[in-house]
Parts: sequence; C-alpha cells; structure tokens
Amino acid sequence: MERHGVVLQAGRGPVPSLAEAITGEPIPGSWWGHAKGRVIFRAARAVCESSEVLVCKLIDGKVTYVHRRVWPALVKLAPRFAKERLAKVWDEHTKRGAHVSRRVPFPKWVPSDVMKEAETLSTLEAERLLSTVLAWKADRRGQLGPRKIMEPSVATSAAFAATRRVARPSARKMCEPRRT
Repeated sequence: MERHGVVLQAGRGPVPSLAEAITGEPIPGSWWGHAKGRVIFRAARAVCESSEVLVCKLIDGKVTYVHRRVWPALVKLAPRFAKERLAKVWDEHTKRGAHVSRRVPFPKWVPSDVMKEAETLSTLEAERLLSTVLAWKADRRGQLGPRKIMEPSVATSAAFAATRRVARPSARKMCEPRRT
C-alpha cells in the first residue's frame, strides 16, 4: 500500500487492486463470491482500520485506498477532482442488519500537518506522486491497459495479518474511522 500510494479495493483501474493481489489473478464478477472472499474481506478491514490509509472513492467511484504518504499531493491537487471523490468514506452494518454509508467531506478529514505539507509541496512533485491517477483521469476513453496486480508477497502479508482477526461481514462495521 505504501509503495503504490493508491490502491483499489477491487475492480479494474489504473492502480493495483487489493482483491486481485490476494488472489493473484483478475476476479470476474464480485470478489464476495470468490474462494478467497473472506480473506479479502479481512484484509480490506485491516486496511480500513489503519490510520495511515484514507478510504475514499477517488477512482471511478470505487473504494480506493490512499496511503498517507500521498495525502499532501492529493490535497495539493484537490481542485482537479470532484469533492465527493475526496471524502473519507466507510460503511456500517447496523444492529438491524441494514447497510449505512457514512462520509466525512474533504477537507474536514485532512490533518493539519498534511495541510501544511501540501502548501510546501510543489505542483510538479504532487503530479509525480499521483501520475498514474492523473494519467488515467485524463484518458476518459476507458482504455486502461493491462491490469496491475501487486506482488504476492505484499498481498500475502496483508492477508495473513488480516486473517489473525475474526470478522463477520454482517455483524461488524466495515471501514469505520478510528475513534481517538
């Protein structure tokens, strides 16, 4: 996650997909039905719980993980993106089993140190850090090229760490922000 900066939870896009990194191959249809669906869920939960990762819908409205390393670049280039794509998002499963989406709008979720760093960051450096996302955004023809799959070692370590926790999709909150 840290090395790539921006990673999709699942699906096709200009950046690697966590789900495909875990399976080691493209996933046709939903990852929920995949044999490794539970492992993907636990890994996604672990990523969502990290204070170093922003969960938003930056790429094509899909769940996107943005590592803190590139937050200043995201803030610097924020005017190039729709504000709703920069909102911090998470899903909750209520006691009654209903699915509720929550969000914190941009820039309310941005820590003050990240704002300060964004001010000093050059536009050129910000563009370099987010080059894959910006290039994809500019190409609206949908020709995204081959899928990018993270190396199995990266995915395996994330999946292994996630399997050490017990998580049940219907009973737990998914991607709820940490309470401090």
